Amino acid sequence: MKLHANAALSLKKRELLVQRVIEEGWPLTKAAAAAEVSDPTARKWVSRYQAEGEIGLLDRPSAAHHVHNRTPEDRVQVICALRHLRMTGAEIAEVLEMAETTVSGILTRFGLGRLGRLGMEPAERYERSHAGELLHIDVKKLGRIVGGAGHRIVGRQRRRRNPTRTDAAGVRRMSVGYECVHVCLDDATRLAYVEVLADEKATTAIGFLRRAVRFYRRHGVSVEALMTDNGSAYRSAVHAIACRTLGIRHLRTRPYRPQTNGKAERFIRTMLAGWAYSGGVYRSSAERTAALEGWLWRYNFKRPHGSLGRRPPAARLAELNNPLGSYT
Repeated sequence: MKLHANAALSLKKRELLVQRVIEEGWPLTKAAAAAEVSDPTARKWVSRYQAEGEIGLLDRPSAAHHVHNRTPEDRVQVICALRHLRMTGAEIAEVLEMAETTVSGILTRFGLGRLGRLGMEPAERYERSHAGELLHIDVKKLGRIVGGAGHRIVGRQRRRRNPTRTDAAGVRRMSVGYECVHVCLDDATRLAYVEVLADEKATTAIGFLRRAVRFYRRHGVSVEALMTDNGSAYRSAVHAIACRTLGIRHLRTRPYRPQTNGKAERFIRTMLAGWAYSGGVYRSSAERTAALEGWLWRYNFKRPHGSLGRRPPAARLAELNNPLGSYT
């Protein structure tokens, strides 16, 4: 039972009060004095007990039984239905010509205050049973660091202008460009392998795949399949030949469905927060790349992982009875 903040009597005290009056025959004034409440308060609880029994001793909500301007029930159902179509509170208020505060209160009352995956198909979560059964591969582009920290550190007003150049076709292009962070994650253990490379061409992706396979082999993991998106490098014929040569089955996600490769996407978020965009200020891309190895070692061997019972990937690998080799 949730008591009122200023309640003078707990449930046990109320029961004792009515017991003294009804069963033991105490005068109401004497029972009220013993309970340290007023006579009207004692009379209220005795009357409620006589009318409703033990349920009458519970607190009642202070909300009025009838509100003259209460939103009609059919309008409430329409608001909830529109919310399941992933409309914002402001959009619902505009469509129904209602106050945003009223719509927001109704949505909160029915547990629809946050959109989340509301109205979307249920998330299909899966996890492979043994290491190497499936690898997730993805690429994240990061802007190169030239001439000191970028706008995330110094702000957009103080950042240095990105120099440009004109290519052979006469097109003006930024001269700093991007680095491509290739990531590989084992589905069962979350053991990760990452490299910072110059591009995401097919030959580059193949070289990264071969080195990733060797990395997992050093940890006693035999790679059976990999999953990528539909980038041009992964749709190329040379990449298909490389997968067949390595004896690896290649799976690709459905178009416009990055959730299928969600473990790699979530790892990239963790990596960016812990390494690329962490509290440290990198003066150059080389300095940022040099810091990757230390962060990745901690991720694989020390950092608690929420989906692994707060254990690092190396602990899951040991649990699955795979020998741990040296990490380089």
